[in-house]
Amino acid sequence: MSLRPYRDISKRKSKEINVGNVKVGGSNPISVQSMTNTLTTNIKATTKQIDDLANEGADLVRVSCPDEDSTKALKEICKHSKVPIIADIHFHYKRALEAADNGAKCLRINPGNIGNKEKLKEVIKSAKYNDCSIRIGVNAGSLEQDLLKKYKEPCPEALVESAIRNIKLVEDNNFDQIKISVKSSDVFLSVAAYRQLSKKTDYPLHLGITESGSFIPGSVKSSIGLGVLLLEGIGDTLRVSLSDDPIKEIKIGNEILKSLNLRSRGVKIISCPSCARQGFDVIETVKKLEEKLAHIKTPITLSIIGCVVNGPGEASQTEIGITGGGKDSNMLYLNGIQNKKIKNEEIISQVVSLIEKKEAEILNKK
Repeated sequence: MSLRPYRDISKRKSKEINVGNVKVGGSNPISVQSMTNTLTTNIKATTKQIDDLANEGADLVRVSCPDEDSTKALKEICKHSKVPIIADIHFHYKRALEAADNGAKCLRINPGNIGNKEKLKEVIKSAKYNDCSIRIGVNAGSLEQDLLKKYKEPCPEALVESAIRNIKLVEDNNFDQIKISVKSSDVFLSVAAYRQLSKKTDYPLHLGITESGSFIPGSVKSSIGLGVLLLEGIGDTLRVSLSDDPIKEIKIGNEILKSLNLRSRGVKIISCPSCARQGFDVIETVKKLEEKLAHIKTPITLSIIGCVVNGPGEASQTEIGITGGGKDSNMLYLNGIQNKKIKNEEIISQVVSLIEKKEAEILNKK
């Protein structure tokens, strides 16, 4: 039992698969991914967006391959990508063959709409030859017609039946390097479907609340839906789907994992909402610190609290802490212990300097 058992998450046991050099499932960290929204045929723009996503912390990036020109461009894109590329394929099996040949490390397909069994067999043969995994992507918005007729509407049972059906199609071709998703834009439907599916298969699960909306509503819906599942130990990889800059998807995805102690990356800032008691401008200070500490990749905890009501208590739980005081006199804490008083104008520069120094010390010990 851990020191704080109320924080323990018992992770669902799943198979381990490879997506390029990223291991998904098993005891591996939950991976975060996004998808490019540039034209795939614009190699320069797509490569730059992938680089930006990788620098922000993306482990995997999905790229749409709607036509032959896109799969041709994929070869150059994969060659320069820092992270494994997932090719997004719909309807035409030849796009899957081309994507696998041109460097994709995973094919996102729905086996039921890729064509007949012979075409699916070719796709799986190509995936095997190119050491490429497959994601079976079931979506409430594109369920098979017979399932809609059977269940009258998208429901958890329909999504799970579609997933199991498609898993069998792939397994019948002696292929098991697969992960599954059962997405919906409805939080309740998505959570229920993933819960059911997690009991019926041990393949890795890719989590997502699809088409969740713009930045604020999408982040909230994703945090609720993914958070519930992750707390239950369900999920091996995830995407936060936003109608916004894909960079924000990675930010939110990593923050969800960070808040559940499922992954640590960069500075974890604990800050108060501010009130009339604050000894300095908390909101502006936190904004500036987030910008100036964005380059830090090492896990470090920081508390920024505007007054002494909760400041000392929060500082006792973080590596670096600032507690607001009166008359331009604030207390700096290091590892929970009072260090010295600092003025308002010194907070940003001193905190940044201390965190950069701490990261250097940690990296030098490795």
